[in-house]
Amino acid sequence: MAAKKKGAGGNLTRSEVVTVRLDPKLKFAAELAARKQRRTISSFIEWTLEKALYNTMIEEPDSSDEKGLSAMTAMELAWDVDEADRFFKFAGHFPGLMNFDEERLLKIIEGNPYFYKKVWRSPDGIIYEKHISNLWFERVRSCWELLNKIVAGEESADKLPVRSTDEIEDTPF
Repeated sequence: MAAKKKGAGGNLTRSEVVTVRLDPKLKFAAELAARKQRRTISSFIEWTLEKALYNTMIEEPDSSDEKGLSAMTAMELAWDVDEADRFFKFAGHFPGLMNFDEERLLKIIEGNPYFYKKVWRSPDGIIYEKHISNLWFERVRSCWELLNKIVAGEESADKLPVRSTDEIEDTPF
């Protein structure tokens, strides 16, 4: 069951805390607008941000009869409660929006046969299809914290598990 907030909104799900710096004039204007709507400043900022996310285009329309892809619609495509799954959805849908560390993380995962279901032995070495349908998500999830530490430079990639030789099939071709 989802965590509940205590207080006046008792049945609301817990939200994330975000620290934001605002120009004093902008903060004062937001406070005035929040009072007009009988909202807290926090509620007003969340409402305003949501409106802006529906209007901010991640992908512009290809033609005049198409709608673009808003940040909120993009979120719906890529969101998952599991961080590792969310990463792969994001990488699959929006590779051009990945930052350097996310690209490194993907490269580490793609370069390790441990994270793939079907792996073959060939005369040239180990081969596997680097496709999301071949990913072994349970293994990625179990190593997620370590993978992020490797990207952050806190751990060595040598600490990643290695695929056992009995899990490698001979090449079918």
